[in-house]
Amino acid sequence: MLKLPRMYQGVLFDMDGTLVDSRVVLTRVWTEWADKHGLDAPSILAASHGRRAIDTIRDFSKGQMDCETEAHDFGVAELSDMDGIVAIPGASELLGELPGERWAVVTSAGRELAIRRLTAAKLPIPKVLISAEDVDVGKPDPSCFVMTASKLGIPVQDCLIFEDAPAGIQAGQNAGADVVAISHAIDQAFGTNCPIIKDYRAIQLGLLGHP
Repeated sequence: MLKLPRMYQGVLFDMDGTLVDSRVVLTRVWTEWADKHGLDAPSILAASHGRRAIDTIRDFSKGQMDCETEAHDFGVAELSDMDGIVAIPGASELLGELPGERWAVVTSAGRELAIRRLTAAKLPIPKVLISAEDVDVGKPDPSCFVMTASKLGIPVQDCLIFEDAPAGIQAGQNAGADVVAISHAIDQAFGTNCPIIKDYRAIQLGLLGHP
């Protein structure tokens, strides 16, 4: 059981790989996109982890694609595929004990996709949800977490962030918050010294202090 260093005023969650296990879907849609363009799917999957789709597409376009159109079409493909979406173990129980005004989701996915995936995983929709459309620059830029904490009315330094991707972990740490990583070999991939858990069954409930 992970012992947290202190109590927190708010909790910020990434979505894919953090609240929702969408790996099967992401593998399908990115592989289809890579095959369409004759690109290496494993490289794209690794680069896309925790980032906005349009940022990944720009990285691999080499100036030869209409990135906005590609991102739109990719988003349509994602919206049509919910097969295999499940909650990360313990996520439902943890969210159920958190007051709605003290937790939020900060995702690199689009808003409609985030709502569909949370619904498919039978998880609640947060009162505050920051998605790809809400930011000009995606993770690892920390502005998404700073913005979300502000909407909760809580200093970001008093929030605990759960993330599973190197870009998101870096964003959270750059924002000045404590970060807990959900394991996907993240210790080897990122070299971070933040705590790592397999899922939320390793988190003791009652991690919020009084506002």
